[in-house]
Amino acid sequence: MASIEKAGVSDRYAYLAEGNAKQARKRVAVDLLIRDARNRALLVNPSYKDYWDLPGGMSEANESPVTAARRELSEELGVDIAVGRLLIVDWVGPHGPWDDQLIFIFDGGTLGSADAINIEISDKEITEFSFVSLDDSEKLLRSDMLRLLRDAYDALEKGTTKYLETPRT
Repeated sequence: MASIEKAGVSDRYAYLAEGNAKQARKRVAVDLLIRDARNRALLVNPSYKDYWDLPGGMSEANESPVTAARRELSEELGVDIAVGRLLIVDWVGPHGPWDDQLIFIFDGGTLGSADAINIEISDKEITEFSFVSLDDSEKLLRSDMLRLLRDAYDALEKGTTKYLETPRT
């Protein structure tokens, strides 16, 4: 009887493992809305993009979005913060060479002037950073990121989380 039960568990595990191997994988990007005392957003200028961006990056395999956000911020700007609540989930459709992805934007809180002074670029992927007003961010961000930033501020103000879908071609 015991060998039959073990075979059943083993078969079920193999079936589930095969299903897991065949299921789609999603790329996961994480960003943080970090503000200064004047409610300006921290933006970074990545060396590999044409536009500025929110601080953050891609989640690694089996890494939670919150862990990825903290790791990316620490690696790129030497900052360790408590990641706040989820503001945005955006499904981005496939585009160019990329499959679809999920973008999570979390509240990174407000940095005091002493904390803001301690930000230091520690990764060659980032060439500069600045705290920028929502109006001025229009000059720096790609249109889809500007929309996400506006939606993140709106979700922060209303105490909500927004789900969005950004189809791309």
